[in-house]
Amino acid sequence: MTTTTPARTTTRMAALVSEIRTVVERGLAPDLTAYLVGERLAPHLGASDLLTPEQQEGDPERYRQHVLHAESDGSFSVVALVWLPGQETCIHDHVSWCVAGVHQGEESERRFRLVPGGPDSGPARLVATEDVVNAQGEVCGFAPPGDIHKVRNSCRGTAISVHVYGADVSRLGTSIRRVYTLPVD
Repeated sequence: MTTTTPARTTTRMAALVSEIRTVVERGLAPDLTAYLVGERLAPHLGASDLLTPEQQEGDPERYRQHVLHAESDGSFSVVALVWLPGQETCIHDHVSWCVAGVHQGEESERRFRLVPGGPDSGPARLVATEDVVNAQGEVCGFAPPGDIHKVRNSCRGTAISVHVYGADVSRLGTSIRRVYTLPVD
């Protein structure tokens, strides 16, 4: 993943950030925060004035992360992920709650459950639990634990998703807590 930080914010993005801030400042449980942030994000997806042209640029080598906003107190950040056809993440989980909405194109997500290893159950492994295809305008949210997944661009063109994380991605560099290389059932 390559990361860029944009020089400017659109008026619509500034309004979205304000709406997110109002939710986050309530200090609710992570899963409820993700749900409410998702409600705020959804109406903005697909709007032509949400992202600048620079914030929609991809990278031919890997998906690109454009940091759109990082709250000064570290409580949340907003990023645009730009995926060219076939680009994907590794299997991973996150450092915080997350909301993802598809702004353009389509993304496929495979969700997993971790099965711990033990003397009677064998080595630890992942079990695929659900395959989801998210189209433009669709939002999903989650909070750790139980947020293990892999995401890929499943359309023929560029896919762009807007993610809101309950952490400062500009400082951390990524929202990924752990990468999983375990066998998958």
